[in-house]
Amino acid sequence: MTDEASIPAAGDYHMTTDEFRALGHELIDFIADYRDNISDYPVLSQVASGDIAAQLRPTPPEHGEDLLGLVDDLRSIIAPGLTHWQSPNFFAYFPANASLPSVLGELVSAGFGVQGMLWATSPAATEVETVMMDWLVDLCGLPRVFHSSNDGGGVMLDSASSAVLTSMVAARHRAVGHRAAPELRAYTSTQAHSSVLKGMRVAGFADEQLRSIDVDEDFAMRADVLAEAMAQDVADGLVPFFIVGTVGTTSSTAIDPIADIAALGAEYNAWVHVDAAFAGSAAVAPELRPLVNSGLDTVDSYSFNPHKWLLTNFDAAAYWVADQPSLTSAMAIVPEYLKNAATESGHVIDYRDWMVPLGRRFRALKLWMVIRWYGAEGLRAFVRDHVAIAQELSGWVDAHPSFVRLAPTPFSLVCFAHVDGDDRTRGIVDAINAAGAHYVTHTTLNERYTLRVAIGSVTTDRTHVETLWNDILALA
Repeated sequence: MTDEASIPAAGDYHMTTDEFRALGHELIDFIADYRDNISDYPVLSQVASGDIAAQLRPTPPEHGEDLLGLVDDLRSIIAPGLTHWQSPNFFAYFPANASLPSVLGELVSAGFGVQGMLWATSPAATEVETVMMDWLVDLCGLPRVFHSSNDGGGVMLDSASSAVLTSMVAARHRAVGHRAAPELRAYTSTQAHSSVLKGMRVAGFADEQLRSIDVDEDFAMRADVLAEAMAQDVADGLVPFFIVGTVGTTSSTAIDPIADIAALGAEYNAWVHVDAAFAGSAAVAPELRPLVNSGLDTVDSYSFNPHKWLLTNFDAAAYWVADQPSLTSAMAIVPEYLKNAATESGHVIDYRDWMVPLGRRFRALKLWMVIRWYGAEGLRAFVRDHVAIAQELSGWVDAHPSFVRLAPTPFSLVCFAHVDGDDRTRGIVDAINAAGAHYVTHTTLNERYTLRVAIGSVTTDRTHVETLWNDILALA
């Protein structure tokens, strides 16, 4: 038998606050050095499949380590195996901003370690979130119906994909309650994000219950085609219940005609959700609000991701509804073990009723730190700078005989192709990424292979974009 006296107590295994303090200082220094030198890394990791796993021990340690070698492992194993999303030379997908104030906010949130499912489980987590969502309404000039002082309000989710799913569930509940409803039909454009179809599947709908609506020459949903599809469905005995419009599509940042879509939603009593995952951040600049906010005063829900272009690290999605009870009545389930006096008073917000999961992180803390650090003027300057650079790049593309721009550039994404065709454009994309100095991605527009340059990383400036353009020209 084991001598019980020789068995360490559980508390003996924990990190002390002094040990935490020492290692924390070391890790903060590592992150700062990494950010200072991030341009030294190839943006797209150069490792082969299995390289990282081969450097990790195959079994967990029996005895704990003092982690003195952790930073060395981060530097030699982890960093080379990353795609460096915070590099100023990252132009792929959309940006995933992680400004240093937001990193510190994430640290503090993790340090508190609270679970904010109810007001009662952490009042500050709830009330800071409510105020932050109201701050975003003000910062972005959004309709006042989304402000918590009115019938609507906002909540922080993990992603715009979750916002689509949440709205879809609320829309179904408003239309038919919780019963199965094969007669329901949803609508979005052919250019909408994949989360719409995924949300339909997760919510239990069949693929044929989603209608994909054709787009115009600028890749925006055609309201006339939507009207025809909805009218035909009603004539066939079907029930329109949900429409997703997009402000800033993933492929090209196209802008759907939200006011026209909302009018059709009102005509058929269909829930209208607007997905502005990337482009919504642009509304911090008043001159860009007509592109982003037009028609939002008549929609049911709206979302954008501060973790894309508003300097707040992943995950942080802002989601608002115009009528809060329409959402919470669909989501609220109150077992006995969650009942409490604050909830029953009716005077508090329980954000677990605004989303699919029960548990939730203190996401608002990092947004609070970002807004306090940058202020409205700093956020506006950040967005404006990238929009101006994108306009300049668009001009370079338009002026060059070897390239053709395939979509408008309302924000900071530039889409173009080589005039010699898909193989030539694909070759440029592959060569740029293989070289490692930059990272770009592609899409397909009008059946043409299209190079996307998404400008928006925290430290990207004109010189980085100009260098990328010169490297593209060298391959043209």
